[in-house]
Amino acid sequence: MAAAKKKSKFFNRELSWLEFNQRVLEEAKDPANPMLERLKFLAITASNLDEFFMVRVGGLHMARMAGRRKKDPSGLTPLAQLNEITQRAKAMMRDLHACFTDVVSPALASAGICHADINALTAEQDAALHDLFADELFPVITPIAVDPKMHFPHLHNLTLHILIRLQAVSGKDQTDRYAVMSLARTGSRIVQLPADSGYAYVLKEEVVIKYMANWFPGYEVKECAVFRFTRNADFAVHEEEAPDLLSGMEDVLEERKTGECIRLEVAEEISPSLLRFLTERLAIAKGGVYPIKGVLNMKDFMSVACLEGFDELKVEPWPAQRSPDLIANEPMFGQIAKHDVLLYHPYETFDPVVRFIEEAAADPETMAIKMVLYRTSSDSAIIAALKRAAENGVNVTVLMELKARFDEERNIHWARNLETCGVQVIYGVKGYKTHAKICLVVRRESTGVVRYCHFGTGNYNESTAKLYGDVSYMTNNAELGADASAFFNALCGYAQPSGFKLISMAPIGMRSKLLELIGYETERALNGKKAVINVKVNSLVDVALSEKLYEAAAAGVKVHLNVRGICCLVPAKNITVTSIIDRYLEHARIIHFHHGGKPRVFIASADWMPRNLDKRLELMVPIEDPACRDRLIQILELHLNDNQKMWKLLPSGSYERVVEQQNPAVRSQQVLYEQACEAVAAASKNRRTRFEPHRPEPREQ
Repeated sequence: MAAAKKKSKFFNRELSWLEFNQRVLEEAKDPANPMLERLKFLAITASNLDEFFMVRVGGLHMARMAGRRKKDPSGLTPLAQLNEITQRAKAMMRDLHACFTDVVSPALASAGICHADINALTAEQDAALHDLFADELFPVITPIAVDPKMHFPHLHNLTLHILIRLQAVSGKDQTDRYAVMSLARTGSRIVQLPADSGYAYVLKEEVVIKYMANWFPGYEVKECAVFRFTRNADFAVHEEEAPDLLSGMEDVLEERKTGECIRLEVAEEISPSLLRFLTERLAIAKGGVYPIKGVLNMKDFMSVACLEGFDELKVEPWPAQRSPDLIANEPMFGQIAKHDVLLYHPYETFDPVVRFIEEAAADPETMAIKMVLYRTSSDSAIIAALKRAAENGVNVTVLMELKARFDEERNIHWARNLETCGVQVIYGVKGYKTHAKICLVVRRESTGVVRYCHFGTGNYNESTAKLYGDVSYMTNNAELGADASAFFNALCGYAQPSGFKLISMAPIGMRSKLLELIGYETERALNGKKAVINVKVNSLVDVALSEKLYEAAAAGVKVHLNVRGICCLVPAKNITVTSIIDRYLEHARIIHFHHGGKPRVFIASADWMPRNLDKRLELMVPIEDPACRDRLIQILELHLNDNQKMWKLLPSGSYERVVEQQNPAVRSQQVLYEQACEAVAAASKNRRTRFEPHRPEPREQ
């Protein structure tokens, strides 16, 4: 990476992200993974790149156009970053498409999932495609004439289009004519064909091209080119100018539809003249053209990866387990009153979190429910429970974060929906995103008013909770309950967020708390005492925290950083940086300080990035219950001992896979799933009442 060549203390953020996405791509290339699992990782890699270009590359384009030359911590200007990104991203996309074309697609065909040759179909298949064309494509798709002198038609971002070059069949005028066809909103792109066995398919663009002449009677179709472009989506609401946040976010959604085109993907076989026409009309710079050898828009193949059947081509299912700390037919609040509950998803089901809110909604003793919603599922049981609670007379307050990128439209819909049911909806906090994961239930009990809290590292989203590794923590700890009330009072009114007893909140106290805790370990190391910091986050970008970690490591503190994605910190003596890419997306934020043998353990909603620590409302929550705290430490140690799915960051900025041919092999996600199964089995035999996972042997220091 360029940052390493300059011997900077930091790696470039964008190039580090591309290294992360390469690790995702390596899962698609791993022959140990079943073929449909490999296809799934190809689709994820492609989807990740789309968002990266829309947001990160889009932002850099805006900075360059504004003439900004300020260097990032790695020493790169916006223009230098764009040049490095272009080179790296093009290599990645070549790698991605070669993996599909040369390896995955042929292997799937051998196993019965075949991308058929549209020019070599059976009579039955041809008839089926003709019916599709006549019934669903020809009546719906309308070609748009493109006059070289007129404005290019507005086209949808990230969808497939076909550019067509035509000539009149008769007459003296043989001037080239152009038209464009959009395949947006025309049903599934993957078209299943009749087949005696297996699954045969063609792509919708292939069907359209096959019957293209039908749209243009009197013209000869000289050339067709499938293309797709990416618009800049890095727009933010101007809160000082918008009449309110809701209308401001609606304006942002409109802006994204017309953002600058920053990437053009085209089939590699496009002619130079047609490519020139397209790039000129879309105002795409040469570096923004990405010729694709093979199939465009690989993320559409997620539907193929999820085909029913073909179990031999998929990973073995790991169904989420119930928590041994909870009894299914007993009320949640009585159980939480007896002991704190810690869940590690998706190995343990997210159902207790939904049940926590559903029981609160139906319980006549519930006085209030307050929660932050950042991202929710499309058919959310939690939203439904909140609506019922309000209709039952419960005082329900929801902070609906409208600035959750790419979920703004859904959140606007849910916010309006909740308001009609009597829920008090707060549309975020001016100047900040609210990213905290918290739900507070206030109940009237025989002993008085009691607060029950759920704190998490992930969103209240039942769908992603099946795919993301996250922590849920439920407690009726009085001090945490008081802090939760103070947090909501600060968000929803004019109270200043201060005087928290246990939790730390960004942007006013989290960074200083982390610096203080790192400093304590540093002091102990300087005094010759054991000092260890073990951190699991998604991204580490913050310069101040990185500098403090460098200082701690220089003093002798053993610093273990498990960073799934971006890491701008360069590993050094006493600092190891690892990343785990496996079946589930590692999303939990867990922080452990040795603290003189009296461990301090926290879960957090925030990554260690300036945006989280300075521009978002985030929470870091101490886990003081001994059983829950020890379990989190064990999880950190297990991830540290992974020798099958771990990658280690090198001082050069590249990663190497850590695969040790030894007994026992430790694949941390698999071990976590097996532990969850064993815990349920043990609980059913009454061998234990709290979760007691097997503790792996610690790695030698």
